[in-house]
Amino acid sequence: MLVPSDMIAAQSKMVYQMNKYCADRVQARKTQIHKQILEVCRIVQDVLKEVEVQEPRFISSLNDYNGRFEGLEVISPTEFEIIIYLNQMGVLNFVDDGALPGCAVLKLSDGRKRSMSLWVEFITASGYLSARKIRSRFQTLVAQACDKCAYRDVVKMIADTTEVKLRIRERIIVQITPAFKCAGLWPRSASHWPIPAIPWPHPNIVAEVKTEGFDMLSKECIALQGKNSAMEGDAWVLSFTDAENRLLQGASRRRCLSILKTLRDRHLDLPGNPVTSYHLKTLLLYECEKHPRELEWEENCIADRINGIFLQLISCLQCRRCPHYFLPNMDLFKGKSPGALENAAKQVWRLTRIMLTNARCLEEL
Repeated sequence: MLVPSDMIAAQSKMVYQMNKYCADRVQARKTQIHKQILEVCRIVQDVLKEVEVQEPRFISSLNDYNGRFEGLEVISPTEFEIIIYLNQMGVLNFVDDGALPGCAVLKLSDGRKRSMSLWVEFITASGYLSARKIRSRFQTLVAQACDKCAYRDVVKMIADTTEVKLRIRERIIVQITPAFKCAGLWPRSASHWPIPAIPWPHPNIVAEVKTEGFDMLSKECIALQGKNSAMEGDAWVLSFTDAENRLLQGASRRRCLSILKTLRDRHLDLPGNPVTSYHLKTLLLYECEKHPRELEWEENCIADRINGIFLQLISCLQCRRCPHYFLPNMDLFKGKSPGALENAAKQVWRLTRIMLTNARCLEEL
């Protein structure tokens, strides 16, 4: 099929613009974040060393692998989450009956003695390992460690939350979340994935992802707020970060995500935080299903993929619903105010219109 030369010229201009945007704006964002990460991890490692002295069950899993830290997630350039993986889940069964959207519980195996668990005092009378009780104990230990550590002048505990959150040098927020790794398991609530009719991802990658499993985090679950569920304090939040990252390998998918995050930080960091990097990552995964072939993710297609994701985002904001990729019953906009979502829809549409109509838009964005 012959492609008009003006279309090829427009495409090559857009590839040049994208490459320049990556070299300038995206790389500047990455460099800034990398500096923050090194400082954040140095301080948090010191705090966690103190925690471990007081309570050896909370062993820091924040290790440096050639400049990459396992369990560290960048929420924004000034906000980070660090996952601390706890040991031993053996005597506990994973229970995911769909009653708690986005969450599951850990229950003592039938006939098992409570005393066989490393976390015996956090197991409720009903036999559930309470995420809130573990978090509460960890919060107390971190607060004490902040007062003793070498960085006590620059690190403060944020008090008005049940989460373990630190403020560093008054400008950086770090959430430290206790978690269990669930390898070789796959939750029933995500059993619909992958959708059979869609040729992405490849079956080998699906098998890899399901073997790798998921994490269970001790943190407040927005999906349960207002439900007054007796299980709420015991529930653990399901997290698929490793699975998501594995799916976005290959072609230009990760590059696409870096550009989306940079555009979000520069133009969509709005009151009420209606659009997060995680929303964009989720919509990128849905876009991968819509465009399953690798050639649809080559350099010359990135602009089309980004516009497609922004159009999806506008639709989600207008409908006030953004389904989680693996757990579609869970709405990622839950808890966001209608006004903030409406304002965000207008801003995303403004940004998308510029990108669709101005071939040189990335010079200005």
